[in-house]
Amino acid sequence: MSEKQRVAVVGGGFAGFTAARTLSRMARGAIEIVLINPTDYFLYLPLLPEVAAGILDPRKVAIPLAGVCPGVRHLLAGVDSVDAGNRRLRCTDAEGNPRDLGYDRLVIAVGSVNKLLPVPGVAEHAHGFRSIAEALYLRDHLIRQIELADATGDPKERQARCTFVVVGAGYTGTEVTAQGQLLTLDTRRSRPALRDQPIRWILADLAPRILPELDERLSRTAHRTLAGRGVEIRTGTSVAEATTEGVELSDGEFVPTRSLIWCVGVRPDPLVESLGLPTEKGRLLVDEYLNVPGHPEIFACGDAAAVPDLANPGKYTAMTAQHASRQGKQVARNVAASYGRGERKPYRHNDLGFVVDLGGAKAAANPLGVPLSGFPAKVVTRGYHLLAMPGGRARIAGNWLLDTLLPRQTVQLDLVRGPAVPLTSTSPERPGGLSG
Repeated sequence: MSEKQRVAVVGGGFAGFTAARTLSRMARGAIEIVLINPTDYFLYLPLLPEVAAGILDPRKVAIPLAGVCPGVRHLLAGVDSVDAGNRRLRCTDAEGNPRDLGYDRLVIAVGSVNKLLPVPGVAEHAHGFRSIAEALYLRDHLIRQIELADATGDPKERQARCTFVVVGAGYTGTEVTAQGQLLTLDTRRSRPALRDQPIRWILADLAPRILPELDERLSRTAHRTLAGRGVEIRTGTSVAEATTEGVELSDGEFVPTRSLIWCVGVRPDPLVESLGLPTEKGRLLVDEYLNVPGHPEIFACGDAAAVPDLANPGKYTAMTAQHASRQGKQVARNVAASYGRGERKPYRHNDLGFVVDLGGAKAAANPLGVPLSGFPAKVVTRGYHLLAMPGGRARIAGNWLLDTLLPRQTVQLDLVRGPAVPLTSTSPERPGGLSG
């Protein structure tokens, strides 16, 4: 090449971050790599429930892009539109200024946002869980409800404030329930007036079991662990309506509560639909090489891409962090191959198993297909997260050690108010519709 070519990577989540980092190592300065993301960090989402529980400092799960992506130019902005015909991006930077950027290769890895369902009142009264801001808000909210319950003399209000409803029993909903319940129990412990007050947690999902995407044995382990702590697990159930006084479940029961946590899943970032390219349920269609058909210069990976699952013909890979990271590596190799560096290969995957943290010393895991529960699963779960983290491992391990040795601080930080994290729009960490 007579001059440097520019590769633009849109999105700094698992897929985009891994793609930019891998390509930088392969290109060794021969290609200009621009990573466009509205934050200056990579967010390790699987540990966000521990941020909400006060176990981890939020900075521990925010890995600075400048420190772990050498050779990558970071543009602090959100992408508004893509002109595929002229190979240009229209962006808005962190201060609201428009930016225009040309590219030779484009990697679309914009990730996903909260999935909304047409349930009356949910948009006004529920809060999602996809960002640091949402995790900090939830932590303050849970502690605040226990404190307000302690302050009121009305038994009905007290019960409502001590009732928490989580909708969605996938990874996020299950872990948020597990960690959130332990946090509220810790908060109650220092308030003698609430000693006999039940703390009620309800985990609801339309699926026939919690963690439906996991092996049934792991699902049973998680169900047994949470139910043993007193969590009410409502399968085949969802929310019919949400109000300021509580939620009506689809089975007809009205639950007085001030806490509705929305974890029903995710949908591809709206930017994908605006591209004018073929999609499948909101995900950009690509071939097995992660290339957009008819556009050899455009690649896509992660939650934004409908990637053929070669292990299950006719299906697409699931929207998981494990797939996103691996696809990010493969898309980097295929982009490099398009410049004559190596050979492009199709995306294939082998299931390494899954881990679910259930709070305390409990977890469920199946590394390489071996089912584990209890403390052994906890060791595997935390070991997996440490290995998967691109940096800051010692700091995270230090926080875990302190949480084991010292009582948890149950105080409100009052950093994020509810109006700052509405369910109906992208979070402050994802302006312009861009997610990780």
